[in-house]
Amino acid sequence: MSQHPLRHRDFRLLFIGRTISTLGDAVVPAALAIAITRATGSSAALALVLGCAMLPRLALLPFGGVVGDRFNPRLVALTTDLLRAAAQLLVGLELVGGRPDLAHIAVAEAIGGAASAFAMPTAAPLVAATVDGTRRLRANALLASAGSAARLGGPALAGVLVYTAGPEWAFVLDGASFVLSAALLTRLTVRHRPGERGSLRRDLAEGWSEVRSRDWYWTSLIAHGVWNGASAVLLTLGPLIAATRLGGDGVWVALTQAGAVGLLVGSLVAGRARPRRPVLVANLGLALYGLPLFALAVAAPGPVAVGAYAVAMAGLGFLNPVWATVVQQDVPAGILARVTSYDWLLSLAAAPLGYVLAPLAADAWGSEVPLLATAALVTAVCAGTAAVPGVRRFGTGAAAAGPVPGAERPPAGVDSSEAELSSRCP
Repeated sequence: MSQHPLRHRDFRLLFIGRTISTLGDAVVPAALAIAITRATGSSAALALVLGCAMLPRLALLPFGGVVGDRFNPRLVALTTDLLRAAAQLLVGLELVGGRPDLAHIAVAEAIGGAASAFAMPTAAPLVAATVDGTRRLRANALLASAGSAARLGGPALAGVLVYTAGPEWAFVLDGASFVLSAALLTRLTVRHRPGERGSLRRDLAEGWSEVRSRDWYWTSLIAHGVWNGASAVLLTLGPLIAATRLGGDGVWVALTQAGAVGLLVGSLVAGRARPRRPVLVANLGLALYGLPLFALAVAAPGPVAVGAYAVAMAGLGFLNPVWATVVQQDVPAGILARVTSYDWLLSLAAAPLGYVLAPLAADAWGSEVPLLATAALVTAVCAGTAAVPGVRRFGTGAAAAGPVPGAERPPAGVDSSEAELSSRCP
């Protein structure tokens, strides 16, 4: 039996640092929503702040991938952790006194969003550099499980901080978590083997070429993008439906908590399961997201909707570490950050569209129509990846050995020895 990933010093440091920073991040959404609405009384102000964080992240992700491949990912991750720490501490200081300047918070969140665009593509190279191929699935499952547990406890911790010390302390905690993560990264030993360096345009094109050369990859990314768009529809329309038709706000709280539990369970199962067709099984798991969308559309009893969401999120929890592992195994090390940056970009890009279109469609036709349409779409697209030959053929043997037979080989000059989660849905 292979040695447990946590017995390896470098992965242990990475695991502790990522878990701590994830817990800090899990505290922020609830605290930010409460702080902004307290100060402004406006949901539009909260949307502005969230947009200031999201737009730079999406715009800069491909460039973050280039940086992650050109420079040591440990150094990039350490730098971005410090930048994000500074951004969150600035928000915390701005909230002291209860009269924050919205423009200052928006700028700080934009800085944090931009930094995350360079941090996200480093996740795959760091795991690939600290854990060898035989232990990567378990390592990714450990990271996903710890992240799920942190997100489960984060909102509760946020509530304690907000109502005892004040929302500013949630941001202080998040900033401190990034500082601690950066400190752990300074002790990490990561060998960097960059690929052949070209112009920025060539590097961007090379990363995109690697994505296009794998039919199982780019078709799965379409499914992952649709999943994120569907998630945005559910998160936009679900709270009001739960409050008015399913029994009250408590149903929505129960639903979100059940989703966090499902996410954790799915991650734990992924650490022990060894599916023969990992990409196919993981994508079919995402198709389960149609269940809670349908349950909300027909105003199913509260326990049914809560259970459906838990099952759907278990599918996501299973996908995250499985997807991370096959991508780390199949994509050459020297181009992994660029490939995963496109992965993140394509997976997350549909979410803002869902946030915008869902309320418009609900106003025009009622909430049932967009929920039912989205349920049909996410089920059809995610399950429909089974029709793609590469998705059906990609097996654990292929992941361990390299690219799927017949797939385009890495370009000359790129280190094709072993090289994440990347696509996944947040």
